[in-house]
Amino acid sequence: MASSEELTFNAPHAPHPNAIEAFNVVLHTIKSEIVKSRHHWDQHEPKMWSRAAGLSDHDLTHFTVEHDLVECRSAPTSYGNIILGKIRIPAVKDEEGEGFVHVRIHDPPNRGTEDVVFHSIFTDEGHRNADGQPTTWRAIQTRDTPLDFFNE
Repeated sequence: MASSEELTFNAPHAPHPNAIEAFNVVLHTIKSEIVKSRHHWDQHEPKMWSRAAGLSDHDLTHFTVEHDLVECRSAPTSYGNIILGKIRIPAVKDEEGEGFVHVRIHDPPNRGTEDVVFHSIFTDEGHRNADGQPTTWRAIQTRDTPLDFFNE
C-alpha cells in the first residue's frame, strides 16, 4: 500500500478528459459509498456528515462528474495511478460555502479505464486533544481544503 512519503502527486488542476472518464467508471460506487459512510458515521459520530444534515441521500449524491469534479491530482505507483478528486456537492451551500467530498480512486496499468476502482472517501478526524482523541469530524470539505493524499 502506498504512503504519502512514497508518492509524488502532480499539482492540483482542473480535471482532464481521462480523469472525467475514470471517475465516471466508478460514479455509482462513489455515490453508494457516500451514502454508506454517512449512515455509518451517523450511528457513531453524526458531526462527520453534519454539513449534510437535513439532506436526503438523493440530494447528497445528486452530482455529475462532468459538472462537479472540480479538481484532480494523480501520482504514479508501481501498480498504476492513484487519482484524487474534489467533487462538489451542489446541495451543500452553507455558512462555510460550497461543500466538497475528496475521493480516491485507482487506475491499474495497461487496460484503459474499465478496471478503475474506487478506493475511499476522505473523512477527517482532525484536531486531536491531549489524549489523541479527535475533537472535529468532517466528511464534507470546504473549497479551500487542500486535495492531499489520504489513506483511509
